[in-house]
Amino acid sequence: MNFNSQISNLPIYEAGKPIELVIREFGIEPQNVVKLASNENPLGCSPLALEAMKESIKCANLYPDDSYYELKESLANLYNVSSKNIVIGSGSDQVIEFIMHAKLNPNTAMLSAGVTFAMYEIYAKHIGAKIYKTSSATHNLNQLKEQYLAHKDEIKVIFLCLPNNPLGECLDASDVYEFISGVDSDTIVVIDGAYMEFAKFKDSKKAINPSDIVKLNNSIYLGTFSKAYGLGGMRVGYGIANDQIITAISKLRAPFNITTPSLAAAIAAIKDQGFITQTLENNFKEMEIFEKFATENGIEFIPSYTNFITFKFDTSRDSTQICDNLLRQGIILRNLKSYGLNAIRITIGTSEQNIKVLETLKKEI
Repeated sequence: MNFNSQISNLPIYEAGKPIELVIREFGIEPQNVVKLASNENPLGCSPLALEAMKESIKCANLYPDDSYYELKESLANLYNVSSKNIVIGSGSDQVIEFIMHAKLNPNTAMLSAGVTFAMYEIYAKHIGAKIYKTSSATHNLNQLKEQYLAHKDEIKVIFLCLPNNPLGECLDASDVYEFISGVDSDTIVVIDGAYMEFAKFKDSKKAINPSDIVKLNNSIYLGTFSKAYGLGGMRVGYGIANDQIITAISKLRAPFNITTPSLAAAIAAIKDQGFITQTLENNFKEMEIFEKFATENGIEFIPSYTNFITFKFDTSRDSTQICDNLLRQGIILRNLKSYGLNAIRITIGTSEQNIKVLETLKKEI
């Protein structure tokens, strides 16, 4: 059977290994497995969201309100924008897919940092579009400007993952706005704010406000309920932009693209900002333990504005071997070899999880 040529060399996205795999392959009891590979919230999610999901099951036979009125209104109030400036996706990565299909074709291109969220490149390859990246792994605005100007006629989508997954760094908002001002009105700058709650909590200079993005003619802000809100399993994301952009990409949204329990959970989660504060405080308190560990053990780390930290190893240590050895002991971390890095990404967990991971990691390095 023949398939479209653009998928012949397309990689399959490598998600963090599930707990079930470790239980199945290594015979480790579930309570002894620590998964810090997928940047999930170690505190779970808001009790309000849990209760809302339970209640929503009674309506499992009914489609959700496809206008997503209440969720959009809640987001609009949270960010001081209009609900007409919001599109809902099954995770923010679905909104990324909408954008790519709205703007790219085989004669156009996307631009991103050298190492960033893998789905940008994968979605571009779905379409057969060209891919340009900076030579630096992290976001380098000078290099992004150079690449954009060199390929201005081709580049129609630019991704700024702020803060950046899988590395953790984050640009200052003022520099981002200056960069956007130099991009023409027919190229869309995507501000992927999946981890923005963490960044703006740590440093207000990093905060990108959706209300500012709506005023621009060439930008969109993406957010998600998967990280700070702890609803990764519910798959709810959103895009916020001006009327023209939202109208265009909304045409690509299939009806009922999130479930009734997902919708209920997201609406309830927004109401519990106390849970978000608890999540953020726990995250950066526990992150200090990882930073101290890295310093004491001669490991380079990237200062992180997210809910994970990236450890980079010299040639005497191999990230694949380290991750494999830990996996056999019931600890799941994210190996970054697939990104061309001898590094591991570790989600910040609970105090108990973090202690166990670092004690085990110490023996492997």
